[in-house]
Amino acid sequence: MPLGQRAGDKSDSRYCGVEVLDFPAGDGLPAVLSHSLSSAFDFVLAPLVDPAYRPSSGAVLPVAASDLVLSPSQWSTHVVGKLSEWIDLDAEDEQLRLDSELTLKQEIAWASHLSLQACVLPTPRRSSCGNYARVVNQILQGLTNMQLWLRLPLEKSEPMDDDHDKVKNNNHMLQSEMVDSWELWNTFRLLCDHSSQLYVALDISSTLPSANSLGRWFGEPVRVAILQTNVFLTNAKGYPCLSKRHQNLLTGFFNHSVQVIISGRSNHNVSRVVEGVLSGDENHTEVRHVLSPYLDYTAYLYRRMDPLPEQECFEINYRDFLQSPLQPLMDNLEAQTYETFEKDAVKYTQYQRAIAKALVDRVSDDAIARTRTVLMVVGAGRGPLVRASLQAAEETGRKLKVYAVEKNPNAVITLHSLIKLEGWESLVTIISSDMRCWDAPEKADILVSELLGSFGDNELSPECLDGAQRFLKPDGISIPSSYTSFIQPITASKLHNDIKAHKDIAHFETAYVVKLHRVATLAPLQPVFTFTHPNYSPNASNQRYTKLQFKMLPDTGSCLVHGFAGYFDSILYKDVHLGIEPNTATPNMFSWFPIFFPLRKPIYVRSGSPMEVHFWRCCAPTKVWYEWTVTTPTPSPIHNSNGRSYWVGL
Repeated sequence: MPLGQRAGDKSDSRYCGVEVLDFPAGDGLPAVLSHSLSSAFDFVLAPLVDPAYRPSSGAVLPVAASDLVLSPSQWSTHVVGKLSEWIDLDAEDEQLRLDSELTLKQEIAWASHLSLQACVLPTPRRSSCGNYARVVNQILQGLTNMQLWLRLPLEKSEPMDDDHDKVKNNNHMLQSEMVDSWELWNTFRLLCDHSSQLYVALDISSTLPSANSLGRWFGEPVRVAILQTNVFLTNAKGYPCLSKRHQNLLTGFFNHSVQVIISGRSNHNVSRVVEGVLSGDENHTEVRHVLSPYLDYTAYLYRRMDPLPEQECFEINYRDFLQSPLQPLMDNLEAQTYETFEKDAVKYTQYQRAIAKALVDRVSDDAIARTRTVLMVVGAGRGPLVRASLQAAEETGRKLKVYAVEKNPNAVITLHSLIKLEGWESLVTIISSDMRCWDAPEKADILVSELLGSFGDNELSPECLDGAQRFLKPDGISIPSSYTSFIQPITASKLHNDIKAHKDIAHFETAYVVKLHRVATLAPLQPVFTFTHPNYSPNASNQRYTKLQFKMLPDTGSCLVHGFAGYFDSILYKDVHLGIEPNTATPNMFSWFPIFFPLRKPIYVRSGSPMEVHFWRCCAPTKVWYEWTVTTPTPSPIHNSNGRSYWVGL
């Protein structure tokens, strides 16, 4: 039974499991599963093989239950396999090492036979786990549908105050004494070549690392959080509860589609008898699972979360879905694309505010009667900016003459219908032409455009507006007047694996528009490129180059950078801005998702080390493209050299 109903949330985080600690010998597993499901748990994490088993000649694998005692759907839906914890593939003892390898392969083969969706791998017993990773990697290459979850403790020791100076002085001995389970995970996943079927099962203990350190895990493939009963506190009524930090962590996991498994022995003496609930018979009593009070509290935390905002519900199917950016100059947009963008009322409200301010500044109250402002909408589409302009004129009482310039002949047809329908024939002149080629009959007072992309300039707004500014009066106003792009390094394991699945370099040298979700931001945003309009500089060039140095958030620990998240912020006019840069993002606007610049090989950044990044915006007669690279701490190849993989056509 799901933890609860949360509007818009259909993720797996609604389901909670329970770990079976004792081997269910004989026919015990069906009874254990039935009792767990009747107590509102959704699945069990159960051992598949007797923990006393060791391989020997002719021995039959002592499994917990025959495949016949449960239906195939029960095995695949309600059971996650727990592999033997004694397995040690990096042991000094050769016989133990060989027995471990054979047993691991036997147990996973049995789990595959049962059609289990996942198995939990035992925690590596030592930091040097090369042989363990080798065997798991072999197994992963033969798996089709089953996932493997590597069980790891969620821990990172922090240096004491007296030790901070030693860490700063690169005392490697001290650093080696510090424990960080993320380092173990990173080593294991690198050895397994970032397998998309390898996930993490995090054991949550009573002591948590710093918030920045925890944040790293949101960009990793964490499948479950195993919540130990000794983590729970006791409230005034004797029931289990969690500290504020644990509550916040669990909420973060819920928001990132991470399931919870309750594990351990009960530490709370709470009545487990429920009368007449399941049978409908008042004389019948049902004994709930001993860990049900912990499930109840977990469900309480889930249910008290705010419902997903309407915008998040709209965007949920786009989470971590890679999309190629639009090519608005090369391609004519379809009606469905126009309609999606036109529904973004917030964006056009901001444009209307900016146009209204510009009209008031342009025409004083004394000059209203004798002055008509010429406004040109370049890239008019199906007319939303035309409507916003005329509404701004009506709001301010200014007279307006509008030119609507649009290169897409199909959108022009819709524009003509709109003008006729609204009765704007005397106010609006439609021009079916590319703004860069049109010869305007008069100069404009105000030039309005919506050519911005997720990275500001990535849909060629600079090139378009440079071509169009020739018909703007010397003192004319451009809306937008400027825009700046921003980037920050992120951990994005899912995005990396999705790109890696294409098995070529070109996809790693392409920038993607993506609704970022399962990512960890590692350093504060920094500005990249800025463009200002109109730009009358005699040596104006839209080529750009910048070098940035990122310092990872304090207390984060080491991290793996899969690429860079890109955003933009624009000034439409004076104090009216529009953008998706997280610190200043325009609320409730959905026209733009962030852009993602991947790295062909993820960069490991040691705790306290800076990261130096280079970005170029390159221009040629027929195309514009970006190049990017990392030089510190480890040099990466220059991505997309000469625009060989990704460009925007002029």
